[in-house]
Amino acid sequence: MKKTTYLTAIAACTALTACDDFLDKLPDNRAEIDSEDKIALLLVSAYPENDYLLLNEYMSDNVDDYGSSNPYTDRFLDQVFTWSEITESNNEDPKELWGSCYAAIAAANQAIESINELGGAETTSLRESLGEALACRAYAYFILVNEFCKHYNPATANTDLGVPYITKPEVELHPSYERGTVAEVYDNIEKDILAAIQLIDKGTSNVPKYHFSKKSISALAARFYLFKGQWAEAEYYSTLTLGDNVNNQLRDWTNIASLAQEYDAIAYHYVDTDVNSNLLLITSYSCMGLCFGPYRYFSRYSHGDYLAYYETVFAENIWNYYAPGIEKTLDPYEYYYHAPKEYSATNLNKVIWWKSLYVFEELDATNHIGMYRTVYPAFTADEILLSRAEARILQGKYDEAAADLDLWMQNIINFDETIPFTLTPELIQEFYNSVEYSTALRSTIKKHLNPPFEIDEEGSLQESMLQCVLGFRRIETIQMGLRWWDIRRYGIEVYRREMDPAGMPTKELDLLTKDDLRRTIQLPSDVIAVGLEANPR
Repeated sequence: MKKTTYLTAIAACTALTACDDFLDKLPDNRAEIDSEDKIALLLVSAYPENDYLLLNEYMSDNVDDYGSSNPYTDRFLDQVFTWSEITESNNEDPKELWGSCYAAIAAANQAIESINELGGAETTSLRESLGEALACRAYAYFILVNEFCKHYNPATANTDLGVPYITKPEVELHPSYERGTVAEVYDNIEKDILAAIQLIDKGTSNVPKYHFSKKSISALAARFYLFKGQWAEAEYYSTLTLGDNVNNQLRDWTNIASLAQEYDAIAYHYVDTDVNSNLLLITSYSCMGLCFGPYRYFSRYSHGDYLAYYETVFAENIWNYYAPGIEKTLDPYEYYYHAPKEYSATNLNKVIWWKSLYVFEELDATNHIGMYRTVYPAFTADEILLSRAEARILQGKYDEAAADLDLWMQNIINFDETIPFTLTPELIQEFYNSVEYSTALRSTIKKHLNPPFEIDEEGSLQESMLQCVLGFRRIETIQMGLRWWDIRRYGIEVYRREMDPAGMPTKELDLLTKDDLRRTIQLPSDVIAVGLEANPR
């Protein structure tokens, strides 16, 4: 069953869809939002109900093609994997993501308008609600601009196509919108983020991990400034998010290893509200728990053994290359506190962490009809720690960045405590200079970087440390869709290849170059049909 998001009471996105049954009335008979409680309730709808996880993960280099004989795919996934124009409908297609983000924006705009009608943010509750509404609007636009526009490039952002930035509830039947520029979208996001940070203190929700808080809006600010290339600001907001006791904020992998080793138990724990690392949890209509769970679902395109052992979680890395007490040949299951799991059978070659939650929302108990859902952390302390390390590298703060990288590594890798091992800039450079760059049919953990900003030459200390932080980020964010944004930010080229029956690459299928226009998702056809300019192809 496919879920389509339309907003009838608050219609800020009416002009962004071409459905006649949605446009046959002006949105003037909306529910009256005239109290603090109603505004708080409205903000539940200000978070996107459709996510970017599947789109991003299957467009990234975290999956390979296990061959046309594998039946576990469909035309939608084929289009996503090959970076084709997506014409098939799915709960996770671009149209649903676009509509869901604008529905969230519409709810945020109505909340802001209603707060103004009540006289402004004169109470603690209204102040918190206003901050949350601004944060939600900023977050939805951040997703939109990073999915449907070119990545922020200071040299071209003033001319690159943006998305319509709507700040008022819609009251016209056929309003006219323009895309504006990426720079304009980023400027507006920044205003909303900075205003929200000043307003949000403790929040008013009794389930705070599902609403923006001081920590999670700071995490959004850190990601925003990292993507924009303002390294000092990215470092500042990362530090603000993490606080003084960083160790206490990171995911407790030793505790995870002590839990019942079952998929459901671990996946539910991964998104537990009591886990300090989880800064903002979001529920969405998504089959990610099937795609990256112990199932065959959509397994033609998979993160399999080859990727795991040559590029990602089980590949030779700095921790099993240098670390005393860990032999190079040691089974990788021995050095993670809680290792990813391998699944191998006919038409199944998959290596996953048990963190993609699968929930089936049954709508018809008789016929067992319902919706696939998931819960995922939009921001985690572990990822923000690596964001800070990256920001420090790009400011030349190599010792501080190495300390952040070491902290992340020590938290996830089970070292022999009797033999100390600490990452240093010199060790990082030495190791990455010993690794060759990856090619289509010969993978390594290192890939050429082509960002829109200046970095030092290949083999330099800075470039080596960027290789390290991007590799750590790839492991940390696997199954969360964030690798695709890192690929876009750093102009990393992505090969498509077919795997043979033994799970080894046998044929190069395609290459997504650093300037390939397919790196930007095309706007939904309905949106183009009502007048918004399409992305170039």
